[in-house]
Amino acid sequence: MPTLPWTVPNQPPRATEVHVFASRFETRTLWGALRFLARTPGVWRQIGSAPGAYGASLKAEPFRRTFWTLSAWESPEALKTFARSGTHAPTSRGLSAQMRDAKFASWAASSDELPVSWAEVRRRLT
Repeated sequence: MPTLPWTVPNQPPRATEVHVFASRFETRTLWGALRFLARTPGVWRQIGSAPGAYGASLKAEPFRRTFWTLSAWESPEALKTFARSGTHAPTSRGLSAQMRDAKFASWAASSDELPVSWAEVRRRLT
């Protein structure tokens, strides 16, 4: 699973401000990376029905034990609601001990700029 393509659960209005969120996770071990991969489908399904979700993608580099996420939301509150509910909440708590490093970035963008490029995500997270 190298990359889950940009998926749009809810089409954002044109030329509207959206909340973009990106993350980079590095697991301590290959076992941790496998656990991350095993829990990805449940979180991915949750995104598909999350209120306020305008798009998401995941780039997995399991042999490097690194995972990149990118998502766009109606608001920071919509992202927080998603992160604290459904499958995501217990998954993130359950994987926290597996993480060696995690970085996060968020910024405002126009819906017309979606999806943000992976080059932009890497620039903001390195």
